[in-house]
Amino acid sequence: MSTNIFRAAQSTFRQSIYRPSHITSIRQFHTTFPKMTVHNIQTTEAFKQAIKDNKVVMLDCFATWCGPCKAIAPILANHSNDEQFKDIFFAKIDVDELPDLSQELGITAMPTFMLFKDGEMEPAEKLVGANPNALVAMLKKHAA
Repeated sequence: MSTNIFRAAQSTFRQSIYRPSHITSIRQFHTTFPKMTVHNIQTTEAFKQAIKDNKVVMLDCFATWCGPCKAIAPILANHSNDEQFKDIFFAKIDVDELPDLSQELGITAMPTFMLFKDGEMEPAEKLVGANPNALVAMLKKHAA
C-alpha cells in the first residue's frame, strides 16, 4: 500500500517539474468539426425534406451487415469533407430500417448510391456497388 502512495506522489512530483502549473490548465489538444458530414436519415419524411431543402443530395443506401458498405463508408465520409463537394448534401439510409423507402427507390443491391438534383424525387444518377472511382466521378460530375 505504501508503494502505491509513493508512486502517486512521485507521479505528481514529476508532472509538477515537467509541466509548470500555469500550463496545466491549457488544453493540449483541440477538436475540429468537419465542414460536412454524412447525415443518417431515419425517416422517409426526413429523406423527402432533405431532397427538397438541398440542391444536390448524395444518398448512400447501405446495410449494417454489408461488407462492401462498411469498406466504402469512410471514403464517402472523407469526400463529404472535401471542399470541392461542399455544395452536395451527403446522406445515408439503412435499407433494413427503412424498407418502404428502399422499395420506393428501387434498391436491389448494397451499397447503392443515388444522386438527386433540384428537389426531384427521381435520381439524376445511380451507382450500384462499392466502386470508389465511379463514386468520385459521379460526385465531380454533379458538383459544379
